[in-house]
Amino acid sequence: MAAYRRLLIAATLLALAVIALGAYVRLSDAGLGCPDWPGCYGHLIGLPEAGHEQQAAQAAYPERPLDAAKAGKEMLHRYLAGTLGLLILAIAGLAWKKALRQRQSPALPTLLLGVVGLQALLGMWTVTLLLKPLTVTLHLIGGMTTLSLLVALVFREFRPPAPAAAPPGLRLLAAGALLAVIAQIALGGWVSSNYAALACPDFPQCQGQWRPAMDFAEGFSMHRELGLNAAGAALSGEALTAIHWAHRVGALIVALVTGGLAGRLLLSGERRWRAWGATVAGLLLTQLGLGVANVLLALPLALAVLHNVGAALLLTAMVAVNVALQRRPAALPSPSGVAQQAA
Repeated sequence: MAAYRRLLIAATLLALAVIALGAYVRLSDAGLGCPDWPGCYGHLIGLPEAGHEQQAAQAAYPERPLDAAKAGKEMLHRYLAGTLGLLILAIAGLAWKKALRQRQSPALPTLLLGVVGLQALLGMWTVTLLLKPLTVTLHLIGGMTTLSLLVALVFREFRPPAPAAAPPGLRLLAAGALLAVIAQIALGGWVSSNYAALACPDFPQCQGQWRPAMDFAEGFSMHRELGLNAAGAALSGEALTAIHWAHRVGALIVALVTGGLAGRLLLSGERRWRAWGATVAGLLLTQLGLGVANVLLALPLALAVLHNVGAALLLTAMVAVNVALQRRPAALPSPSGVAQQAA
């Protein structure tokens, strides 16, 4: 069904854009640009502009003066996320039509719609709970989950033209690489939501040491407010260092497992496997380079946003590889092949 396929591609691209914009909003300190939800200072469309509107906004939120630049970023993100939700609603609706149900189960599109509903709630709680780290991290994971399910649907819909046998053990290695990337994204979200990205300003050491002072219990206490520990005191430097260091260890694990997967694919005799191996290797090296550059250059906004986008693209590749490997016999399309079929 052509409309269904076009919606899938549009929603996948928009999901990636929403993730990138969400990272920009968070990293530019605009996550609380609007003190209410779903509107902004009581406005569902636009921002308070007239004098009386701004006075009313100031009276309603005296502790949160209007910053038009930050509020504009936050509302743009909400508009795009809302549009994505409508596209996914249409995808789920089409998936239940008889013609599509006879071809494939509507379970995955329905699950996707449920994830989007939960993601909307997390977006609201992110604002109402004042950027509580757990909520912000879960909101990031929800966005990545949405992208992952869309990618899975795209690769299920655009099937490769010919099968190719998977090397022994490759499915297990690919699943391990996917889990490692997911865990690393969650750790990255915890770093970002706790503003721990600069806890280690040097690389490869941290604060001039291989094992700096760290407090993992405080750093990974889930139920606490932003910048505070579970007891309500200011989060210690040792806690922030533990958060950052855990993300570095996670990056090493991802490099080993995902790099191993890329190597196996590159050494395969099948052209499609090699194409995916090169894609995974390129994304992995780029993401590692962005991570190091963010540390050494003190987290410039553009590089920090690109690091989030890189994580989303690496996750996309991992999901695509795993979905294709589940076919028996396994058939793995090249990235260019999927684009040609979509055209």
